[in-house]
Amino acid sequence: MSRAFVKEDDSGEPPIIPPRAALPPGTPNYVTPQGLQMLRAEVGQLEMERTAIEANRQDEPERRRQLLIINGRLSALTERLASARLVEPLSESADQVRFGVTVTLRTKSGGKPGTIRQFTIVGVDEASVPDGRISFVSPLARSIMGATLGQNIALRMGPVTETVEIADICYS
Repeated sequence: MSRAFVKEDDSGEPPIIPPRAALPPGTPNYVTPQGLQMLRAEVGQLEMERTAIEANRQDEPERRRQLLIINGRLSALTERLASARLVEPLSESADQVRFGVTVTLRTKSGGKPGTIRQFTIVGVDEASVPDGRISFVSPLARSIMGATLGQNIALRMGPVTETVEIADICYS
C-alpha cells in the first residue's frame, strides 16, 4: 500500500495545558477589584498571543499545538472570569480579618518572637507569595479569618506551633 495518501500524525503528544489555581468545589470565586482587572488583562494578553500565532504559517504542527494551548488556557480563564464574585473593599476601618484586607502578624511565641509578617488576603488567581498576596482558601488565611485586632492565634508553621498577634488590619 502506498503511503502517499495516508495522513501522518505530526502532532505528537497532546499538549499539556497548565491548570488554573485550585478553587475547592463549592467555594465562591471571590476576587478583589485588582484581581478582576488582572483576569481581564490576562484575557487580552492571551487573545493577542493567539492572533500572533494564527498569523505565523511557517511551522504548521507547532502552530496547531500552540493554538491548542492558548485556546485551552482561554477557555479555563473565561470560566474563571464568569464565576468571579467581586468583593469591594470596605471604606470604614477594618476591625476583623476578612477577604481583601492587608494583615500584619507579630510572632509572640514559637518560631522567632517579634517576627513581623504582612500579607493581603486575595482570590486564588491573584495569590502570589513573593508579592505578599495569599489566597483566601490557604490554610494561613483560613486560620486568621474573622480574627480581630490584637487577638492572639495559634498557627501551625511546619513542625512548630507559633502564637501570633493580629498587629494591624487595613484595606489597601
